[in-house]
Amino acid sequence: MDWLEKGDGDMKLNDDEGLATYSSIEQEGVEHNVMKKFKDFEELMDIQPEIFLTRDRHIDYLLKGLNMLSKSYECLDASRPWLCYWIVHSLNLLEEEIPGVMKSRICKFLGKCQHPKGGFGGGPGQIAHLAPTYAAVNCLSCLQTEEAYNTINRNTLLEFLWRMRQADGSFTMHDDGETDTRSIYCAVSAASLTGLLNEDLELFNNSVQWLVRCQTYEGGMGGCPGAEAHGGYTFCGYAALVILDHYKLVDTDRMLRWVTNKQMKMEGGFQGRTNKLVDACYSFWQGGLLPLIHNTLEQEGGVEGEVAEAQETWLYDQMALQHYVLHCCQCSFGGLIDKPGKSRDYYHTCYALSGLSSSQHCPNNHAIHVGPKTNVLVAVHPAYNLTYDSVQKAMHHFGNLPLPSQ
Repeated sequence: MDWLEKGDGDMKLNDDEGLATYSSIEQEGVEHNVMKKFKDFEELMDIQPEIFLTRDRHIDYLLKGLNMLSKSYECLDASRPWLCYWIVHSLNLLEEEIPGVMKSRICKFLGKCQHPKGGFGGGPGQIAHLAPTYAAVNCLSCLQTEEAYNTINRNTLLEFLWRMRQADGSFTMHDDGETDTRSIYCAVSAASLTGLLNEDLELFNNSVQWLVRCQTYEGGMGGCPGAEAHGGYTFCGYAALVILDHYKLVDTDRMLRWVTNKQMKMEGGFQGRTNKLVDACYSFWQGGLLPLIHNTLEQEGGVEGEVAEAQETWLYDQMALQHYVLHCCQCSFGGLIDKPGKSRDYYHTCYALSGLSSSQHCPNNHAIHVGPKTNVLVAVHPAYNLTYDSVQKAMHHFGNLPLPSQ
């Protein structure tokens, strides 16, 4: 239990260098709450020597969300395909089979979210938007049924993607919308899964160059050229480059240094930006980025020599991340949370579980896990945030279909 030796709940673990700020005070509060979670577990080790992933509670919470959401989710009325994806993907990771009737209901609902001119909106009757389009394609890929695949109108989807494309290679999120690294990633991922990427990548001409310009002096990537490095944008930008097979154009060493320094030394989880708090969602946005970087370095012969032990890991402290998620982010009623003191939600449940899965499955199919083997989740594909089975079956299905004419 080496993480308990880093200090106790009364210690000042964060060094504010004698100048307290709002950020440093918040950080001290988080460290106090996290240490309390670790200490509470230590006191109960004689009764329960291992930490458990409370699968059944998480599954109950997720299945309940598929049938009915509380009024508090009204604010996500424009994110309904996201709710479907977060829940269905989480159930896939937990190896919980969704009944066929429910799968069909999800397909029919997402079909109503599909815009007549292509892409998916945040709900029935809403404008097409790349973010819910990504979520809908991912959710339908998770379901792995003919009905799910046939729900996607590839002809109008391709038209929508071309409509969002800008001359400089960026993509707008919707008609007359903003451009950022998210929009390119959403477009690349959706096109890749549905077999819309032709060999010359004509749809994404100049997109690679635009993404490369988003890398900052820190090493991460911002939402657009010149913006601050951010975990979510870095994942989106780099994963898009991986899918497009142009990942070698960024400074991988600088990116690796940046992302590994985002793992919090006391909490074990990741922050999204410099001087920010730990957040369980970055277990995937940052933690899922590291397998992609590892694979790049391995192909370039960079994971060897004095860091030979890194051949068996993803180049960060995976056990510390697992301790953070399992000890600090499991709601006792099911679902996962951002950090101690926060409320559960489907977004953090999805990305905390995705990050946990990524941390458990190492290179060469080597697995490491905190707690019993029953804590191990299905392996997640780091570029798509889907199970490998979902990715392979979607690509096989759509790969056998002809590319729609433009």
